[in-house]
Amino acid sequence: MIDFYLSKIKSSPLGILWIVFSLILIGLISLNSISVIDSQSSSGAFKKQLIFIIPSLILMLGSLLLSKKFIHERIYYIYIFSIAFVSFPFLGNEVQGTYRWIDLGLPFNIQPSESVKWIAIIALARFLSDRDKHITNFSTIIYSLPLLLIPSIIVFNQPDLGTASVLLSPIIPMLYWAGAKPYHLFLIIAPFLSILSASNVLIFTVWIAIMALVIFALRKHGWHGIAIFFINIFLGLIFPLVWNSLRDYQKNRVLTFINPELDPLGAGYQIIQSKTALGSGGLWGKGWGEGTQTQLKFLPVQESDFIVSVIGEELGFVALFVMIFLFSIFMYRILSLSYNASDKFSGLILIGISSIFLSHIFVNCAMVSGMMPVKGLPLPFISYGGSFLISCFIMVGLILNFGREQSY
Repeated sequence: MIDFYLSKIKSSPLGILWIVFSLILIGLISLNSISVIDSQSSSGAFKKQLIFIIPSLILMLGSLLLSKKFIHERIYYIYIFSIAFVSFPFLGNEVQGTYRWIDLGLPFNIQPSESVKWIAIIALARFLSDRDKHITNFSTIIYSLPLLLIPSIIVFNQPDLGTASVLLSPIIPMLYWAGAKPYHLFLIIAPFLSILSASNVLIFTVWIAIMALVIFALRKHGWHGIAIFFINIFLGLIFPLVWNSLRDYQKNRVLTFINPELDPLGAGYQIIQSKTALGSGGLWGKGWGEGTQTQLKFLPVQESDFIVSVIGEELGFVALFVMIFLFSIFMYRILSLSYNASDKFSGLILIGISSIFLSHIFVNCAMVSGMMPVKGLPLPFISYGGSFLISCFIMVGLILNFGREQSY
């Protein structure tokens, strides 16, 4: 039995681990630096992150060794349990004004939404792979959407808009990889773009023109094309309802993204301080433990959401370039494994996991540089967070498991 598990480990694409451990090292260096003021000891975040690495590695090994057949056969049951698990915080008390965490009386809280990300991906991968011959039917696509929409709606109401958005990110890549028609993917994307673009008259006009050209180019003429066109215009007109459904702090994030100076001491404070930290670091940075924005605590949520700003200020653009380069290799390796996957189920899981990682990387880096509103999404392997770190390592284990050449 031991030889069997050893052979599974050896046949896994273990080369991806050096990228993961390099990113972990960058994160630990930054976390340790955050509290270095006048020779003070390491921060609680640094120590807790070190501790969380141990169960993360154990669970990564477990997800690596778990049978693909076992996962395929039982994923729907696991999915149902995860839906109940992610809804459980609503039965407890608010933690920091939200229902995102479960308080078990431990020094840390558990965030169920982290686990539902990869569980929902596997469930969607099974649904699509089992219906491979019918993927060109629009009904198959419609039936698959609730697998990610249900957990995202629950998470959105916790409220956690960032994680809810990440949960939806694998839909289009996985459907495309499964072989869905481009026009069907367009029908899924169009309503969201119609609602979002309606915030600006010029942008909405341009989008409507693009939509009309797409419908014409794909030769969807007649009542079908006309109905799609006017339905999307109607969705754009209900933008005020979508805007009013957001919480006040979510509205402030959008408004301060457009102009941080509207509230420089409030909602815009984070973006302003983050840009200041990034810009002041220069090419080589101010030095480890020498960042003024970081060490004087001007930079908020620096252990998790804005840790990129810490790296930029203290270690400079060179360190940020190395970090982005490592993430690029990491994403390239996952996509290569999905392309060479031995079966469709495995390939879809790898595409879904790569979408989750890419969403976190892109949104976090865009957020700290002021290119996107603040969403509270951590950076994989680098930001502090026990539940998030464990979830990332479990996904790495799944990559190693489903990236093997042998099919189940």
